Amino acid sequence: MIKPQPSTGPQPAAGLQASPPSSLLRMAVGGVAMAVPIDDVREILEVGRLTALPRTPEFVRGVMNLRGAVVPVIDLAARVGMAAISIGRRSCVVVVEAEPLIIEGDLAAGEAAGEALHGALVVGLLVDAVYEVFDVLADGIEPPPALGTRIAAEFLRGMTRAHGDVIGVLALDRVLAQQELSALIANHKPH
Repeated sequence: MIKPQPSTGPQPAAGLQASPPSSLLRMAVGGVAMAVPIDDVREILEVGRLTALPRTPEFVRGVMNLRGAVVPVIDLAARVGMAAISIGRRSCVVVVEAEPLIIEGDLAAGEAAGEALHGALVVGLLVDAVYEVFDVLADGIEPPPALGTRIAAEFLRGMTRAHGDVIGVLALDRVLAQQELSALIANHKPH
C-alpha cells in the first residue's frame, strides 16, 4: 500500500483558499492545439453519417442524429477562420453544450421577432483529433494576446500551457453565439 506523501508545493497563505483547477480537453484543430472546458463537453464521438444542409456556409458540416435528437455539426477550423477540416482517421465530433451569449441589443431584437433564447445550445464540433483531459489552475490561464494567434482573440477565453505547448482555450459562448451563427447562415450566398 502506498502512503500519500505530504505536498511539497507552495501552499496558500493562512485563511486563503486555493482555487480548484479547471479540467480542459486538449484537441487539434487545423494543426493548432486548442482546449475547451471539460464541463462543457457532453461526449466525444467518431465521425459518423452527417446529413449536409444545402445553402449553408462552409463551417456548417451538416446535422447528425444523436439518439433521436438532431444536432448541428460545426467545422471548428472553418468557424474560427482556418481551412475546413479534411475528415481523417482521428477526426471526431466533440458534442458541447454552450450557454447562449446575449449581446446588448440582441435580447430586444429577439423578443421583438417573437424569438426566445431558451437554455444551452448543443452542437457537435468537428475536430482533427482529441488527445487528453488535463488540469490547469485558474491563474494558469492568461488573457489571449492581441496579436500572434492563428485564430481571432475574440474566440479565445485565454491561453494556457500543457506539455510545453501553448494552447488556446476557446470561449464557446463566442464561437457558438446563436445570433451571430444565425446571421452568418441567413446572409450566406451560395456560389
